[in-house]
Amino acid sequence: MLRKFILSCLTIAWLLMGNLSPVYCKNSETPPCNRPASLSLQEAIHASLAANPMLSAAHARREASGDRLTQARAGLLPQVYFTQSFQRTTNPMWVLGTKLNQGVMTSGDFAPDLLNNPDAIDNLNSRFWFLWPILDGPAIYGWKQAGLGQNASEKALLRTRQETIARAVEAYADLLSANHQVTVVDQTINTAAAHLKMIQKRFENGMVVKSDVLRARVHLAELEQNRAIARSNAAIARASLNTVMGSATDQDLSLTTQLSKTTDTLSALPELMTTAVSRRPDLKEIELQIKMATSEINKAKAGHWPTLNLNGGYEFNSEDFHDANKNYSIGADLTINLFSGGRITGQSREALNKLSEARYQKQALLQQARLETEKSYYDLISADLRITASELAVQNAEENLRIVTNRYDTGLLNIVSLLDAELATYRCRTSYYTALQDHVKARVRLALAMGTLDENFR
Repeated sequence: MLRKFILSCLTIAWLLMGNLSPVYCKNSETPPCNRPASLSLQEAIHASLAANPMLSAAHARREASGDRLTQARAGLLPQVYFTQSFQRTTNPMWVLGTKLNQGVMTSGDFAPDLLNNPDAIDNLNSRFWFLWPILDGPAIYGWKQAGLGQNASEKALLRTRQETIARAVEAYADLLSANHQVTVVDQTINTAAAHLKMIQKRFENGMVVKSDVLRARVHLAELEQNRAIARSNAAIARASLNTVMGSATDQDLSLTTQLSKTTDTLSALPELMTTAVSRRPDLKEIELQIKMATSEINKAKAGHWPTLNLNGGYEFNSEDFHDANKNYSIGADLTINLFSGGRITGQSREALNKLSEARYQKQALLQQARLETEKSYYDLISADLRITASELAVQNAEENLRIVTNRYDTGLLNIVSLLDAELATYRCRTSYYTALQDHVKARVRLALAMGTLDENFR
């Protein structure tokens, strides 16, 4: 008694110190610290958008395209530099020039001996200078291309975002369906076990032969194998969903959104096709790539244009940073490419072929978009019809199982009828949840095919 009292006091003291929180669980419950993480579909989508590495890579590509635009724009702006140099020389020509730059030239420096054999001279040159491209055709088109590239990367990011959402929804639906399949096979095993007890009792009473008992046991063993497969599929589906969300693959999850059939009206297929062609981000991306390829042709041809640059400088020359002599220069240079050895022509042809490649890619993507839209459309219709049919089939199969069980118990039917009724019920329930899973996946794939998918998918 004293020992229990001391333990109770220690427990209360520990709780008051905040180092332990009481947990009250029923025998069938798991303590909160070990319960699966509660997760709705919307939470799974947002987690995927926040942590999916492929989407993060697309964000990085978008940022890189913005940096390329900055670089291209900078090529059209004045470039200002500062140079500090030091030189020591006895070269007659450089000695004479250095003295002129330093402003220390005297008449005595023109003596032949000094001109031919000058003393060493030091020079510190501090120079500010600039280069400003006034006319540079390739740089101008490069700037335009960089702007198109940035827009294209935005479309690519949006498409990657949609694909991430689709993967999250599909993985969520797969795990929901897998969990339901485990529940269905568990229920079927419980029913088969109850029937086995009934058959065993009838055998003991001499009402059936031993082969009925053996056949029931074989049937139960096959269901156990199906349960092992179902649990394995559920574990794989859980790992897939965690991977999409960027979480540890073994994190246990408690899904709160249930599989259900939407009541939204499905538009006609031609209307869906039109939406896909006008809304898909990857189609808009390929259109921008075509514009970039067209600009590349103009960029290559601009190699024949003259280039005009302004340049200038302001410098200080001295021997020791004191009494520095100052001077400046400003000018312009015009350059015309008279012969490039076929380089510019080759660049033009290469750009033309890349334009053809981009156009063919657009044609292929258009075909793919139409095919994906049509396939998802018919998959959705098929799934909806299967849901309606399987709902009725489940009701009929369950009622049939009840009737067959009663009749077998009274000796009116054989073991084959009973096991067939069990299997029919099991298959109908499995087909029902599979149809719901396919319905959700067809809906998200249709939205992805049309380019309308976003994080508000329900």
